[in-house]
Amino acid sequence: MKIDIVEHEPPYRVGIVIGSLSRESVNRRLAEALQRLAPRELEFFEIGYADLPLYNRDLDGDYPQVATDFKEAVDSADAVLFVTPEYNRSIPGPLKNAIDWGSRPYGQNVWEDKPTGVIGASPGKIGTAVGQQTLRSTLSYLNARQMTSPEAYIQVTPGLIDDDARVTDAETEEFLRTFMRKFLEYVARVLTVIPQE
Repeated sequence: MKIDIVEHEPPYRVGIVIGSLSRESVNRRLAEALQRLAPRELEFFEIGYADLPLYNRDLDGDYPQVATDFKEAVDSADAVLFVTPEYNRSIPGPLKNAIDWGSRPYGQNVWEDKPTGVIGASPGKIGTAVGQQTLRSTLSYLNARQMTSPEAYIQVTPGLIDDDARVTDAETEEFLRTFMRKFLEYVARVLTVIPQE
């Protein structure tokens, strides 16, 4: 079987998956700030999943259109950036549900070989460290290609990100700018090494 290799040159389309469904989420605000700080070689769009039903294997034979649309959105992205809170030392249930939909039916895992990055914010000092480890374990099992460094656990204090998605603390702004630059470098490496059909 012949595989057609797709040449990947910037700009790269990055699908953003926000772990919280809340419109007021600090992670949504962080995602907006990251887009502002990212290199121009990255273009962004949000991959929504709020309308997905709870995953049920019985639906694999008659896959819902909303799940097909979700998988097509993920597939259309050159890379995926997860921006997520931590819920009860894990990831939010709706996010796990979306990841499960993306991995099914068996043999049609949309996450496989997809370049991914993980970042998150919370009011607490340890940020989303434990939640991110849960997410990374799941992505690892699904054979997503993960940027492992730098890790980014952002403590969001009042006013850190303003209403225009600008980061008001210079040190945090520089860290996030570096994170996005490293993400660009990682995406470029993965897309160079792993053939895309």
